Amino acid sequence: MKQAIAIQGKPAPAASTQGRQGRDVPRVLSIAGSDPSGGAGVQADLKSIAAHGGYGMAAITALTAQNTCGVRAVHVAPAAFLTQQLEAISEDISIDAVKIGMLGGTEVIEAVRAWLDKVRPGVVVLDPVMVATSGDRLLQESAEEALRGLLPLANLITPNLAELAMLAGGKVQENWEGALEQGRQLAAATGTTVLVKGGHLAGEECPDALVNTSGLLSQEVVVVPGKRVATRNSHGTGCSLSSAMATVQARVGDWEATLREVKPWLAGALDASGRLEVGQGSGPIHHFHHLHTDAGEGSFAAQLWTEAEKELEAIYGLAFIQDLASGSLPEHQFAYYLAQDAIYLNGYSRVLARASALAPTEAEQLFWARSAQQCLEVESELHRSWLSTRPARTELGPVTKSYVDHLMAASASGSYAVLAAAVLPCFWLYAEAGTTLHAQFLAAGEPASHAYADWLRTYADEGFAEATRTAIAIVDRAGRAASDDQRAAMTTAFRQSCRLETEFFDAPRLHS
Repeated sequence: MKQAIAIQGKPAPAASTQGRQGRDVPRVLSIAGSDPSGGAGVQADLKSIAAHGGYGMAAITALTAQNTCGVRAVHVAPAAFLTQQLEAISEDISIDAVKIGMLGGTEVIEAVRAWLDKVRPGVVVLDPVMVATSGDRLLQESAEEALRGLLPLANLITPNLAELAMLAGGKVQENWEGALEQGRQLAAATGTTVLVKGGHLAGEECPDALVNTSGLLSQEVVVVPGKRVATRNSHGTGCSLSSAMATVQARVGDWEATLREVKPWLAGALDASGRLEVGQGSGPIHHFHHLHTDAGEGSFAAQLWTEAEKELEAIYGLAFIQDLASGSLPEHQFAYYLAQDAIYLNGYSRVLARASALAPTEAEQLFWARSAQQCLEVESELHRSWLSTRPARTELGPVTKSYVDHLMAASASGSYAVLAAAVLPCFWLYAEAGTTLHAQFLAAGEPASHAYADWLRTYADEGFAEATRTAIAIVDRAGRAASDDQRAAMTTAFRQSCRLETEFFDAPRLHS
């Protein structure tokens, strides 16, 4: 089996595995106020957590009388009762992430602080709810100092621009650079990461940025650009964003990757908000816009297959494939192909390792990790068998470079779904083309004189076929759970990889 896979030049399948004991579903606690209209507070948090595959829990800090038009009254819960809620949860359930929202008063803040010191959750996202978008004040002025003392206990702080100005001690900024500077000031003062949000700025652009001055990020400021969504329905946007960040961070463990996954989801939720038709004021966002009840299992993969079929037709028409099937392919072209495949697999293994790091479940993590390992073993075997005994050009070819660069760009995007879509054609198109070539070889009676008989026989390997089915299922699930924008990005990445697969098969004719 190892020899067959090595000559074939593709990763072997990962063994099936069960997910972590409950950890495939992050357990996320929202500590926040209640919104009876359902658009903000713990109601929005629980929807947001569920939308990102988490199990949501809630400890209520305050009751509000509000709707989409504004806040009418606030009743802060007794701090001792909040402590009872928090202790009841944490004594029974292991908490993967905490989102902290509206706290209301000093005693409540101190209760939360004491509980955090005791429990020390792995991920803490603090949305310093001080002023609502409507302008309503949601934190007692006397509690501001206590809130400042809580900020260093968070891993991420997500203020709106008015809250950012209050915490940084300045005026509300009306331009992006000014907001970033206040973000730097707050990050330096607290020693934690600040999410600076451009949603309240004027203009068509709507960037967000992670800011950290203590070296915890790849750079001090990581900007994720975006376009403004024209809608009046923004009720609960800050609550939903912060709870989504907590949930995804508990799964991927990388703030930049988390923001790059959450931001397009939030844009889609704003864009689809009008479909809810809730309230007469600023309505809620559509947390579950990305779930399509009319699209069942395999539906997204079927869409991708329409893209793949076009390239398969082109692949079957290539002289390299036709000559390989007949056995008349010049050996120097085949040697060039294998040499480039060895180079490609080295880069491909690093990309698969990145997919493993971003994967949401242990089963998917192991699948990509073992596929990456197989790539390195295949590369080594290619050098030991074919390439060590035959002359071949071993420098990096232009198509190989383009393909690896494309996959590296998908890897750097931070989106697991896009990356999985980008690597899929290397499984899918290769498996389909290989099956066809092997069938032609069998139809010809498996002639012993065929120069590439041993290599063609490897296409019958069921292991690689099973790995391909697994990869297709992973991408299908990711696509069906993605936002419209993310599905479009997945399709673009998949289409580009399909095109490069075709060019890779044609490269020996042009460059050997």
